[in-house]
Amino acid sequence: MLETLPLLEKTIFPALQRETVSTLQVNLGYLCNQQCLHCHVNAGPKRTEIMNADNIQNVIDYLDASNVKLLDLTGGAPELNPHFRKLVKAARARNVAVIDRCNLTILDEPGQEDLAEFLAEHGVQVTASLPCYQKENVDGQRGKGVFEKSITGLKKLNQLGYGQADNNLELNLVYNPTGPFLPPPQGALEADYKQKLFKEHGIVFTQLLTLANMPIQRFGSSLISTGKFHDYMALLQTAHKDENLQTVMCRSLISVDWQGYLYDCDFNQMLDLPMQLAAIKRPHLRDALNQDVSGASIVVRGHCYGCTAGQGSSCGGALS
Repeated sequence: MLETLPLLEKTIFPALQRETVSTLQVNLGYLCNQQCLHCHVNAGPKRTEIMNADNIQNVIDYLDASNVKLLDLTGGAPELNPHFRKLVKAARARNVAVIDRCNLTILDEPGQEDLAEFLAEHGVQVTASLPCYQKENVDGQRGKGVFEKSITGLKKLNQLGYGQADNNLELNLVYNPTGPFLPPPQGALEADYKQKLFKEHGIVFTQLLTLANMPIQRFGSSLISTGKFHDYMALLQTAHKDENLQTVMCRSLISVDWQGYLYDCDFNQMLDLPMQLAAIKRPHLRDALNQDVSGASIVVRGHCYGCTAGQGSSCGGALS
């Protein structure tokens, strides 16, 4: 796989400082039952990196020591971590909201047959990737048969109350482009998704989140190999908006990798750009237990334009 970081080092991005941390985003491992072209984590069925029990406890300890209100669980497929359910229960017992970044097909995997019921029982917010409402586009990006399995998963979640107007079980879908271009306006695309999915499959959901593809890992490598990397970077930089700097996710979030090390965001984690914490070269979650990281400088590189281009992009969707 071709490395993008040397190319991103040459790009100047505005300086950023962290505000109060409200979200702890934890990558529970790179093991996944899918292997998608756009995946910035380079996850897949053959990855063996999984967060162990000791670091799961470090996460719980941080929830006790901090004022974090939201635990955002990612992967790979985070549910494939054997400690996933223990962590969810611990967070909810502490009145911390939990997001499960679910690929939907995991709901049909052997051993996960009761996963949807578990998520509903504990009031977990499900944020599910569905890059299109058309079968051809989804299968082309994520693999043959993924669309049908995703629809089956969504129907199962709907049956449990997810996405229903009279229920508090939040079901968000995530759109990302199928190529090197920016997402369309989130509001208009959400209306299209809701109309198409309900008409053709009877599916409802809470909201659509649009994310830009980051020029890193698997997607970045494909841009380099096809000669489109510099054009895509030019697109992101040209579309940059200073007002999006005020609400980029890294200002209120800490990202934790499967070994417990800290980063300013999930993308920096994939580029191995550690968070700056005092004089510690590679800070661990244990190092942050009794430290206030507000006001600290955030590590930025050229890929950060992916978050500030156009309507903006974050793990919570468009910024403007």
